[in-house]
Amino acid sequence: MNQEIEHSYLLIRGLKLHIAHIGKGETGALLFIHGFPEVWYSWRHQMVAAAAAGFRAIAPDLPGYGLSEPPIDLAQVSWEGLTKDLLAILDSLSTSKVFLVAKDFGVKPAFDLALCHPDRVCSVVTFGVPPLVESLGFSGLPEGFYIYRWREPGRAEADFGRFDARRIMRTLYILISKSDVPIAKQGQEIMDLAEESTQIPDWITEEDLSAYTTLYEKSGFITALQIPYRTKPSKTEYGKPRFEMPMFVIMGDKDYILKFPALKDYIDSQKLKDIAPDHEITYIPEGSHFVQEQFPGIVNKLMIDFVSKH
Repeated sequence: MNQEIEHSYLLIRGLKLHIAHIGKGETGALLFIHGFPEVWYSWRHQMVAAAAAGFRAIAPDLPGYGLSEPPIDLAQVSWEGLTKDLLAILDSLSTSKVFLVAKDFGVKPAFDLALCHPDRVCSVVTFGVPPLVESLGFSGLPEGFYIYRWREPGRAEADFGRFDARRIMRTLYILISKSDVPIAKQGQEIMDLAEESTQIPDWITEEDLSAYTTLYEKSGFITALQIPYRTKPSKTEYGKPRFEMPMFVIMGDKDYILKFPALKDYIDSQKLKDIAPDHEITYIPEGSHFVQEQFPGIVNKLMIDFVSKH
């Protein structure tokens, strides 16, 4: 296709947020919501595929990520604020209804938007995380678990501060694409879990790494540590916690989060069936936590086939 991804800025709740977008949207619109350590660029393959299928693809950098302005006061950021940001983006773009596509922590504002404003959501596609209405917790994981470390004020700043943005992004992609949960030993930091000589996954090119590096050199990692790791979710106000729209979960079967005991139990539970009666889960063989970048052809077909049905 001849179209290229375009870039715009929107004034959303007092902040200038960056939006990547492509496609005319004859078939509908997809709103892509990234996680960490990602930005809009994480969805590049899916955006082009969606546009080729007749959809409009919209991928914001969340506040403080990539090219979007950071919140003025990090102590005031909230999960509810992210949901309001997404809704305001849709309103600014005169988009009445969308298909949500989210991964990692991006599923939290996506789920809240679907529950609080179901009239604005056609269906939801998520990567790595099934439909949830509350946190599952991380019981059974040791002190060196990366999320415990990153929650600790000052620790990740000191750990990350030893390296430049390119080395940090390279290390994160190495660690988070493995099938084992990143856990540091006593006296060891998370960034020490991969040597400089460790090979980066072959599906991340040097050009990709440069793109991520440039964006994180601009934004830094401070907001990324605040949301999702240091912002406690408060209970979102909605009625019956039940997703009435179709839900589709795409998981890499080597995604390390499948080793979280609470998640595995939840996926097989009746509770998931009760809150999301119309959901399906597909596992991609050898897929990692970054399955949408690792196997874009497979993921794009699954995603487009699903949203085209709904």
